[in-house]
Amino acid sequence: MGLSGGHYGPGVDHAQGIRMIRDAHERGVTFFDTAEVYGPYVNEELVGEALAPVRNKVTIATKFGFKIDGTNGLDSRPERIRRVVEESLKRLRTDRIDLYYQHRVDLTVPIEDVAGTVKDLIQAGKVLHFGLSEPSARTIRRAHAVQPIAAIQTEYSLIERSPERNGVLQACEELGIGFVPWGPLGQGFLPGKMDVSAQSTFDPKTDLRATFPRFSPMVMKNNQPIIEFLTTFGAKKSATPAQIALAWLIAQKPWIVPIPGTGSMDHLRENIGAVNVHLTPADLREIKTALSRLEIYGGRMDARQMAQIGKD
Repeated sequence: MGLSGGHYGPGVDHAQGIRMIRDAHERGVTFFDTAEVYGPYVNEELVGEALAPVRNKVTIATKFGFKIDGTNGLDSRPERIRRVVEESLKRLRTDRIDLYYQHRVDLTVPIEDVAGTVKDLIQAGKVLHFGLSEPSARTIRRAHAVQPIAAIQTEYSLIERSPERNGVLQACEELGIGFVPWGPLGQGFLPGKMDVSAQSTFDPKTDLRATFPRFSPMVMKNNQPIIEFLTTFGAKKSATPAQIALAWLIAQKPWIVPIPGTGSMDHLRENIGAVNVHLTPADLREIKTALSRLEIYGGRMDARQMAQIGKD
């Protein structure tokens, strides 16, 4: 998402995006996540072009469900899903989508109808696996009864622990569903590289975080203790705060696969290095104890975004 502008800043140019994706694959990354709304559309085109030479060696996930008409509205009607899957296949230069997520749950369309439509696409060979992004635990169970879900994507990180409390992780474990944390670095906060002294760090024209409570300068200052802890703890493990944050997620469950995004080659390589950071049970206890003493301030998204998050 970050490679194409409009969500987390201006993005990168096309050639740099191609280099980033191919460099990631050369370094062992095999799972790539995009969506029709990123750009919109141009991110799928970027991913499709970059991965075309290695298409059979990678897993590509994309998403449907936003209207893409400037309203930020949702539309998961079966007829729309059947239309936009063809468009995504074309942009991705492929004959199948490995993992097809509903980007946000559309309350005007029964989730059973969505799952049934994707089931038809799976039977047709156009989609291999079904996923949901930001659903409630109840929605997961209802959809899974119609078409088995392969993966749930929800924001989850050291600074955003809601999936532990709202039943989503529990539902995944019970049903054998993989969990894909987006924003595994706290939407860019946890690496500790943001300038929290600036009056306004984010351009509201290109960066969604400009209106997110957790990214106001005052709230970022209030959340600095978590950065200080990660920095100190990381020094003992010869790892950066970002690497500790990713290693912590990887250590939670074998079926949790975080998807950090970046527009920086250096950050890409730093993130990939997290797989070499081994956190022992004692390390995990130390992190848990330290975090239990810290209060996390600010909501993860603004009211408009949160209105589209699944709730039971």
